[in-house]
Amino acid sequence: MQSIRARRKPQQQSPYVTRVAAGAAASALVLAVGAPAALGQDAAGPVGGERLGRPAVQVAPLAGAPALPAELTGRSWLVADAATGEVLAARDAHLPLPPASTLKMLFADTVLPKFDRSVEHRVTPAELAEVGAGSSLVGVKEDLSYRVEDLWRGVFLSSGNDAVHVLAHMNGGIRQTVAEMQARAGTLQARDTKVVSPDGYDMDGQVSSAYDLTLFARAGLRNADFRSYCATRTARFPGGLDKLTGLRGSFDIANTDRLLGKYPGLIGVKNGYTTNAGATFTGAAERDGRTLLVTVMHPEAQGKVYDEAAALLDWGFSAAGKVQPVGQLAEDTAATTPGAPGAPGTPAPAASAPEAAAATPLQPWTRPPLSSGDDPGLAPAVWTAAVLGTALAAWGTARTAARRRAAPAASPATAPGPVRPALPAHGGGGSTAVGGATGIGGRGRHGLTRRARALARTARARRTR
Repeated sequence: MQSIRARRKPQQQSPYVTRVAAGAAASALVLAVGAPAALGQDAAGPVGGERLGRPAVQVAPLAGAPALPAELTGRSWLVADAATGEVLAARDAHLPLPPASTLKMLFADTVLPKFDRSVEHRVTPAELAEVGAGSSLVGVKEDLSYRVEDLWRGVFLSSGNDAVHVLAHMNGGIRQTVAEMQARAGTLQARDTKVVSPDGYDMDGQVSSAYDLTLFARAGLRNADFRSYCATRTARFPGGLDKLTGLRGSFDIANTDRLLGKYPGLIGVKNGYTTNAGATFTGAAERDGRTLLVTVMHPEAQGKVYDEAAALLDWGFSAAGKVQPVGQLAEDTAATTPGAPGAPGTPAPAASAPEAAAATPLQPWTRPPLSSGDDPGLAPAVWTAAVLGTALAAWGTARTAARRRAAPAASPATAPGPVRPALPAHGGGGSTAVGGATGIGGRGRHGLTRRARALARTARARRTR
């Protein structure tokens, strides 16, 4: 199996080999004092079953079951049935280890459902300021706009920490996103996971487990967008602006998952590597209507993570019906069935009309057109008639008042009666009394009246159809 290109992050304390030895010693000490149990179990025992809390390999073969692959060097691994949640075999399933970029699955579980994939966002310098030195990057540039779907391709294909940070800032910031990821881990019953950074960058205290990473993958694959992104092999990513032409270019990115397109039936999901975590990988594959999940953490050599994951998948498919499960993947407590209200990626239930109106009053320019009955086509006619009628009424009132102000006072000798204004000697005054032929009166007024009546008749006729 082809080895992946190293995306190394700066060593924080010691060279790789020393780190591995120190980590192994620390893990042995943790197992001795029961720390994994404190993370991955409650009073009822380890999450997923008692056997998953035991050290070493756990498998329960029946007659005719194939043997597990001979050379598995991962410090922790697990293979499970995605549909039933049955764990077919595992080694130190709840051992807390640095997760590297496989933690991005939890980031996607948390943030991906929140933003429409077509939304565009302009990146600010502050959003890229805290990306860790030596991080894997997709190539996001400040002061340029990106669609959400492009950023997610950068997360899944290139494992881009720059894309993660932009999306995290869109979500309210790094601190808020970390808190939401930790809460999401809780609803998934992923109790071995401690989130410090949203991208999986090496941070003190940040850990997960093979069991928890498998939960993240299982939950994510229930979201169609998550499944699409993790299965994408290549894509075009927006580039920068050409200084000569001013046009924006693009470039190809490829998925760093080396099993995608090589292992038959592989769906995804996410790989990772840092100096501290070593290689990590969670994958899903489908064969003959059966989908298996596999996670391998920290094998002896970086490239072996794919070899060992493929070997465990082969074993899992051949062991179907020939082994007893040694544990169970926990269900999402936020929603135990895909598509249920509150499930990741499921829209929130719509509020009733009165509740929606009270909660989010629409601004005038966003209100729907006035409708009459079931025919929205009546709205323009009704509005036009109403506006014309109101205008005519206002004009008539104003003109009547003007006539009264302009009329001469009645002589005491004159018999009581209505006072009539003196009409001009010609018709070119432009400010005539009602009945004249110029300005807005006379024929102009009658024309408007006829138009209003015609519109009203049209409205009534259409209403009765």
